[in-house]
Amino acid sequence: MADTSAGARAPAHWLVKSEPGAYSWADLVRDGRTQWTGVRNNQAAIHLRAMRLGDLALFYHSNKGLEAVGVAEVVAEHYPDPTDEAHRFVAVDIAPRGPLTKPVTLAQMKTTPELSAMTLLRQGRLSVVPITPAEWATIMALANAR
Repeated sequence: MADTSAGARAPAHWLVKSEPGAYSWADLVRDGRTQWTGVRNNQAAIHLRAMRLGDLALFYHSNKGLEAVGVAEVVAEHYPDPTDEAHRFVAVDIAPRGPLTKPVTLAQMKTTPELSAMTLLRQGRLSVVPITPAEWATIMALANAR
């Protein structure tokens, strides 16, 4: 019998940040899909390049709200960012998967020991950061806690 799992990869997990006044979770739900453009930090752009179809991303409201509010899926891998006239940066497309049962605030993340090494907490200015499987599970548990 042939091994059909060769080449299969579990989805990676990410966090993407947006100011809700610029583009909110509600906007993504309304639109059904969006280009994730405008990322101009080199480290965040490296993360965009690493995103693959089917990867999941927490949608995080920055500046106002400071909370993860939903889960999105990468539906198009990186391509030249159409808003970058210098042609140095990339974009991906994301689509909404669903809202979190309840938002997970930055304050909760900061006080949860299992999240102490989370990139968001160490490099808070990055608009796209990876999330480990354990961090993802912890955030999902916080979102579903009563």
